[in-house]
Amino acid sequence: MNTITKNKPFFDQKNYNFNLPKILECSTPSEERGIGRDEVKLMISNKYTNEIHHKKFKEIDAFLEEGDVLIVNTSGTMNAALSVELPNSKKGRLHLSTQIASDKHLVEIREVENNETKRFHDLEAGEQLQLEHGGKVKLIEPYYENKQDKSHIQLWVVEFDISQDLNSYLEKYGSHIKYFGVDKKYPTEYYQTCFVTEKGSTEMPSAGRAFTPNLITKLIAKGIQFAPILLHTGISSLEANEKPYPEYFSVSQASADVINNAKKNGNRIIAVGTTAIRAIESSLNEENKVIANEGLTDLFVTPERGLKVIDSMITGFHEPKASHLLMMEALVNREHLELCYQSAIKKEYKWHEFGDVHFIATANLALAPKTIKSYNANHHKNYVQKLVHK
Repeated sequence: MNTITKNKPFFDQKNYNFNLPKILECSTPSEERGIGRDEVKLMISNKYTNEIHHKKFKEIDAFLEEGDVLIVNTSGTMNAALSVELPNSKKGRLHLSTQIASDKHLVEIREVENNETKRFHDLEAGEQLQLEHGGKVKLIEPYYENKQDKSHIQLWVVEFDISQDLNSYLEKYGSHIKYFGVDKKYPTEYYQTCFVTEKGSTEMPSAGRAFTPNLITKLIAKGIQFAPILLHTGISSLEANEKPYPEYFSVSQASADVINNAKKNGNRIIAVGTTAIRAIESSLNEENKVIANEGLTDLFVTPERGLKVIDSMITGFHEPKASHLLMMEALVNREHLELCYQSAIKKEYKWHEFGDVHFIATANLALAPKTIKSYNANHHKNYVQKLVHK
């Protein structure tokens, strides 16, 4: 365990940019690196005291207590990337995002260069792009109004002209979305978590990837509760200054009851990933109680809005300028994020969907007295005061 003190701002104050060493970008699944999913690194940080622990993910049970609720996303990952020919005759990738109508989808078009993809903006409404394996995609209109701003992501509303069902086409010809190492393919199961009940995400809800059946069994035996939700993720390449797009979600009454009861009893509500936050915070009534709900959400969680239900989070490490960092600042202050990310780089944590994991906790329960059975705000305040005065 260590407590880090701040020196100078780590994030660029405008857009959360920071210097991420190339060596920490991880595009290789843990299975290909010779370790189990739950053997990736785990950082546990106390958002009140700035204490940081470094463990393996399989040791997370020591930092969870009976009554804690883990909100997990049950959406599985689709083959959502298709090869297309760009107007400049260069190779491109179509990244499927969200279905917004029965015959319309949001997509991002990217150019392939040096085995990586980059944003591509030289497109016009009405154009048709040829798909590599037959069929076309027609660009109906840009989703964002600022089409001419080439620093901003451009999503397109499109219609597919193919001879078969889109899901069947994707299953046969599509691949998983990748931003670099485009030519490297891995088995489909590498892109699924063990919580999956149905496919629909275009990028993996990767915060849950490190959980294994054995670890889940161990947590249940300890009294940890699971509240499944569904949110079909779209593309994850948004930056901090870019508006989100709609995503389909569903929250059941059973999960709403688990969360509301735990909240009432003073237990921690822990989101496994940003998708869990977006689904739950989109399912609140006027009293900020979770209700059963489903549909498309365009909720944009910011520090100004804050979080109404979630108080802790399990997540991956996010790329420079990622919009997810804005959501995380709704949970903890920027200083805490900067300390954690500085520590992660120093300790050589891995980034991206196959990388390591960060647990932002409301209390450092591994150091708390053994008599604690659930998180209690007043108890935590007293505990922190004792810790500070030691």
